[in-house]
Amino acid sequence: DRTAVTRLCRVNWRTTGAIVARVVADELDDSRLDELYDIGVDEVAYRRQHEYLTLVADHDSGTIVWAGEGRNAAALTRFFDDLGPDRAAQLQAISIDMSAAYLKAIRDHDDVHATVCFDTFHVVQLANKALDVVRRGYWNELRDRAGRDDARRFKHARWALLKRPEDLSDTQRDQLAAIKRAGGKVWRAYELREALRAIFDPDLTPGEAAVLLDRFVSWAQRSRLPSFVKLQRTIRKYRAGILA
Repeated sequence: DRTAVTRLCRVNWRTTGAIVARVVADELDDSRLDELYDIGVDEVAYRRQHEYLTLVADHDSGTIVWAGEGRNAAALTRFFDDLGPDRAAQLQAISIDMSAAYLKAIRDHDDVHATVCFDTFHVVQLANKALDVVRRGYWNELRDRAGRDDARRFKHARWALLKRPEDLSDTQRDQLAAIKRAGGKVWRAYELREALRAIFDPDLTPGEAAVLLDRFVSWAQRSRLPSFVKLQRTIRKYRAGILA
């Protein structure tokens, strides 16, 4: 980090930043962008979550190949412009979250014809958020109806619901088993989240995944859980990118 360098070299903090900028400008190898076919785009926050960078990774090598300020369409457009027409045209697949800004940049750029893929992490993250809405609602009901002790015990079961089943501790497995025995909307929400996660099993064929995704949408629509009814609308809207 820059502060450590300033102490070690006994130079000003701004001077260190200027040196880094000059070296990057002079030495960054443009050929790192030559063999890009499948890339991932995501954002990262800095300065206490108030500023953002758009990062582009090469899926084949697993390395970051480009970074730019902002998390909007203009930031990703600058990356495509840095690629140039020929290299942009050779892109085959771009994985992104469901950001409207990144999607706009891909669709509006004349040289980019890659398939848009909505990555697994962000799709499942939406289901986790929907599940947590149901969990919080039930926790508030417990506080009003059953008292603080029951509500406190249920609150501590949050990670039993949100973590992968294979990653649960023994205590969390017991908590999840208790939630299953109790049934109700929290367990239905958990099963819905797991049904969506199952779609990304690498052993499934594209046809099988499509059947499971449509089954999830139908189930969520009839669930009477507002957060999952809202989620299925999002899933239907972005169905093609999720299956891609």
